[in-house]
Amino acid sequence: MCNLYTQTKSIDEIARVFSELQMPLSFPEGIPNLDARDIRITDPAPIVRAGADGGCELVVRRWSWPGPSGKPVYNFRSDGREFSSGRCLILADGFYEFTAPTDSKQKRKDRWLFTHADQPMIGIAGLVRSVRDIGEAFTMLTTVPGADVAPYHSRQVALIAPASWRDWLNHSSPAAELLMSLPEGTLSVCSSMAD
Repeated sequence: MCNLYTQTKSIDEIARVFSELQMPLSFPEGIPNLDARDIRITDPAPIVRAGADGGCELVVRRWSWPGPSGKPVYNFRSDGREFSSGRCLILADGFYEFTAPTDSKQKRKDRWLFTHADQPMIGIAGLVRSVRDIGEAFTMLTTVPGADVAPYHSRQVALIAPASWRDWLNHSSPAAELLMSLPEGTLSVCSSMAD
């Protein structure tokens, strides 16, 4: 399951995408200085959540919180759940999945980068929670894989179509209507060298 994703957009680029969707962003904690990089579990990364005024707030939070066993909760199954609070949108250029190496002499798994075929960024459905000793942290929701991901993994992160970002954040649509596989061809995939 996705344990690595990439985010290279500047604040200006992100704000422009949201502005085009008639969803202007506010920055309640100040405008963050975002580095273009791959995001790993426990890294801080930008998310968007609904603000108290009904607008959208961009904040930076830690990816994952400790579960009961201490292991990080970085993915969370969405199947059959509603998520009546804590919805957020995780901003990404793409996400990675890993498969067994095609070369039997290769020790590292093959890494595949999935990006949106015709949008500058993707929105991954997430949840944000306040956790003792950490503060707020987020996790990615997962769902059954769509046709683009199924050849590579039995699950995938739940992607929200840009036209539905507002509905996800303001809870105006049931999760079951938004957390579904996107049509085949929505994502592009390419082989990516592992670090």
